[in-house]
Amino acid sequence: MALVYFPFRSKAYGHCWRAFSSLCSPSPFVGTGIGNGEECIRSQIDIIVSRIREGSSDDEVFKSLVHDEACNAIPMSQNLVDVLLHRFKDDWKSALGLFRWAESRLGYEHAPEAYDMMVDILGKLKQVDKMRALMEEMRQGNLVRLSTIAKAMRRLAGAGEWEDAVRVFDDLGNFELEKNTESMNLLLDTLCKERKVEQARAIFLELKSHISPNTHTFNIFIHGWCKANRVDEAEWTIQEMKGHGCRPCVISYSTIIQSYCRQSNFRKVYELLDDMQAQGCAPNVVTYTTIMCSLTKVEQFEEALQIAERMRSVGCKPDTLFYNALIHTLGRAGQLREAVRVFEVEMPKTGVPPNTSTYNSMIAMFCHHSQEQKALNLLREIENSTFCKPDIQTYYPVLKSCFKTGKIDSLSNFLDDMVNKHHLSLDVSAYTLLIHGLCRANKCEWGYNLFEEMVGKAITPRYKTCALLLDEIKQKNMHDSAERIEVFMKQMKTSE
Repeated sequence: MALVYFPFRSKAYGHCWRAFSSLCSPSPFVGTGIGNGEECIRSQIDIIVSRIREGSSDDEVFKSLVHDEACNAIPMSQNLVDVLLHRFKDDWKSALGLFRWAESRLGYEHAPEAYDMMVDILGKLKQVDKMRALMEEMRQGNLVRLSTIAKAMRRLAGAGEWEDAVRVFDDLGNFELEKNTESMNLLLDTLCKERKVEQARAIFLELKSHISPNTHTFNIFIHGWCKANRVDEAEWTIQEMKGHGCRPCVISYSTIIQSYCRQSNFRKVYELLDDMQAQGCAPNVVTYTTIMCSLTKVEQFEEALQIAERMRSVGCKPDTLFYNALIHTLGRAGQLREAVRVFEVEMPKTGVPPNTSTYNSMIAMFCHHSQEQKALNLLREIENSTFCKPDIQTYYPVLKSCFKTGKIDSLSNFLDDMVNKHHLSLDVSAYTLLIHGLCRANKCEWGYNLFEEMVGKAITPRYKTCALLLDEIKQKNMHDSAERIEVFMKQMKTSE
């Protein structure tokens, strides 16, 4: 295989637009480790964000910040940059403008992590040329790390440029990085995750004579073959591993088991479970949870619960994800009392804490069985929890219950909590649920307002949603609104 030099090219800054929503904008502090006590940093970020105009290019963002006296009085820190880049992770122009402004500040230098984050943002949003240009800057400053290479290869492959991902690997020497098992595995993993497993296989055959594979190498291929729905190749890889002196591990077997679960081929699943035990490779909690979830999906609840008992009987320690799956299975099987016992008694007894998904499963179960008050009690509990917080999924069953019980007026309170208290952004599924429910509840005016909000936030409504809303709007003789929806639907048809 001939691997060639990968040229980085720089192009002028482009132009795009960005839509903010003052109502549903997520908090910049979510997942960043900034607590309520850091009001000073929060205020600084609010100042910076307020200077960024909607629709600004990255160069305009840079200029507006660099000439702003209040922004330039703010002390620059890596923590501040991390929060800002996280805030604008889906808006590359604002992110890049902020990045350039920060590096222009006297006495401040970006940490490698900030460069990596910027590379990832540009790559994720398909700004490949700008990503390449930034990596060339990093190369000149000796800032490129293997983590940078991993992000670049993943984003290039995701953009359909897998050959360029290979060239990045070939160019490792120019970044003063080594071609070894770790870097080879990164390339193979990138290709396999983009369903280029045959290309990854060809590259591996070229490289294996001078780069030794390890167990992770073969697990990458097992995952790749399974993702391509070629499970026979994955099973053959188990034998190939042994031929290279690498012992298959629980990940090797569990990946294949997961693939057979997707096919509902439980005969093969049980065969592999027995094979694992014969090889002295005990299934772990992930293995059992995968099987239990798959059995539940095809409504084989009794067998799913037997898997849970099998896991307990061999002394495999449960975790939060296992309990989430078990509660879901019990709820689907109509065993509410047992689900509550697991949540309130067994989990605390085993020292396994619930997470947001645990609460979501319990709330959904209660709502499904028309026990709305119990669902609301758990909702208030998670809202006041110190170790987990509600997400958008937490509220779906509660919102559905409002429509089911006719308590439409309660929607406003829940939406206010979601957006303003917990800083959750409504996604297309949430808007769809609300608009459909409001139309059926003869509240299409409110539904139309949500439609306008969606469009303003660049969230494309589903065609079915537009059609339903249009019918309701016409019945209310809201001619201007109907015309607006019709124009939007024509644009959707044209862009298909």
